[in-house]
Amino acid sequence: MARKGTLIRSLTVLAAGAALLAAALYWIPELRGGSPDRTRITVIIKSQTQSMEFWEVLSDGVEVAAREFDVDVDIVGPDRETQIERQIELVEQALRDKPDAVVMAATDYNRLVPYAERVDAAGIPVLTVDSALNSDVTRSFIATDNMEAGRKVGMKMAELAGDRPRSKIAIISFVRGTSSQIDRELGVRAVLEDDERFEIVGTYYSDGDEEKAYETTKQLLLKHTDLTGIVGLNEPSSVGAGRAIKELGAVGRITLVGFDSSIDEVKLLEEGVMQATVVQRPFNMGYLGVKTAVEVLRGVKVPKRIDTGSVVITKDNIYEEENQKLLFPFVER
Repeated sequence: MARKGTLIRSLTVLAAGAALLAAALYWIPELRGGSPDRTRITVIIKSQTQSMEFWEVLSDGVEVAAREFDVDVDIVGPDRETQIERQIELVEQALRDKPDAVVMAATDYNRLVPYAERVDAAGIPVLTVDSALNSDVTRSFIATDNMEAGRKVGMKMAELAGDRPRSKIAIISFVRGTSSQIDRELGVRAVLEDDERFEIVGTYYSDGDEEKAYETTKQLLLKHTDLTGIVGLNEPSSVGAGRAIKELGAVGRITLVGFDSSIDEVKLLEEGVMQATVVQRPFNMGYLGVKTAVEVLRGVKVPKRIDTGSVVITKDNIYEEENQKLLFPFVER
């Protein structure tokens, strides 16, 4: 019995030692498939919901660049674009994790600034994609020129109005306070407010939620029976507005010019519900965000601003090869 007891105690000690060894090995990066020498980049996007194709495509660009430049990336983000506090928490977590660089799309132009500055002060370069920060802390801002893209929306609306003597326009925007929202609206207004044919009845915020954009547009169409045009400033705002126009039988009476690209927006164009949409290049944003971060870490001088461009898509040019690549970017996984 004594020998049996000794054997049991020995096995217990061995099991405990094995558990401790396994735990220790887990925290050695090389044995988890990582390496302490590999570059680590945290990418903080505005929303991880799968209902927004924009962020999925941007994430595809991030992943492709990570493979090409042999770096580890961690893509994180709140569930919704309105969850600014959650994004702040993710920036603070990045500060604790100490990656080599942080690439972020700011949910708020001002509120994220002190947190991004703390990351920079810790020696971690900060870059922004899609939406900027009200600070010089970022090494590079990679995005659409949203002011210019807004002007394209306004010019297309003006073109589609033709000889109509008077047009009432509503703007369906997304999250108040983001730099992209601010600049797009300024671009639209710069064109339409200088054209005496147009009256902008107001800007309404969907909070990046398609259902809210749909309900808001329905109420607008019922209240303003003389409304002639709607501008949607992002994907959910445009799709929600299109759904309301269809449901209320306003196709042909309301001119809809949207923003971004998705399967639903392509359908709206094909059905004649939406007359045009300004398409960004989110894949390029994600790819260049990682590529530029790698260059910063290598000591390369990078541009302070990188414009990824935008294109006006209509039913007439939707099937052109270059536009098909923008609308349906293919990524080999």
